[in-house]
Parts: sequence; structure tokens; C-alpha cells
Amino acid sequence: MRRFSAKELSEYLQDCESVPFLLDVREPWEFEKCHLAGSELVPMRQIPMAAEDLDPEKETVVICHHGIRSRQVAFYLEQQGFKNVINLEGGVEAWAQDVDPTMNQY
Repeated sequence: MRRFSAKELSEYLQDCESVPFLLDVREPWEFEKCHLAGSELVPMRQIPMAAEDLDPEKETVVICHHGIRSRQVAFYLEQQGFKNVINLEGGVEAWAQDVDPTMNQY
């Protein structure tokens, strides 16, 4: 699993040819407070069922609040055969601090 800081992911998203799947694994109330544009919410508890419908070949960035839940989900996805998984280290909190200071925080 690759790991990107918020700044690294921001730069990567600006330069990449094909936008990765942005998988937010927080709870719905957290997602409503703030999220990265273009991200899709699949709460962590739903990942085992949802993983069947996700593309294991698609580059996938896993996102949570601080990067802990997302790291667990990224590891799980790799065990399920996903080949190109990236964890957002520091989560949306780091994104708000380092990339988008206008983002809501909680």
C-alpha cells in the first residue's frame, strides 16, 4: 500500500492522467461535515460487502478522519486482491490543515 500525505495527494490529483477512485470510509455524519470533492462514501462497516462491487484494478485512495480507519480498509482491500491502493495519511484533518483551510473540521 502506498501512503500519501495531504499535500502529496493534492499534487498527485492535479498531475494524474486518470483520477483515482476516492473512497471515504467514514460515517455519513462525518462525510456531511466535510469531504474531498469527488469522493464516494462507503462506511467502513460496509466495506466487506461493497468490495465486491469495487474495481480491484482501479487506483483507489482510501480516506477517513485521521488516516487510521483508512489504513485498515486499505490493508483489507489489498488482502482482497486490490493492486493499487493509497492511504491518505492524516485523513481529512490533514487535508484541511495542509491543503484546504476553508474545509470544515470536526
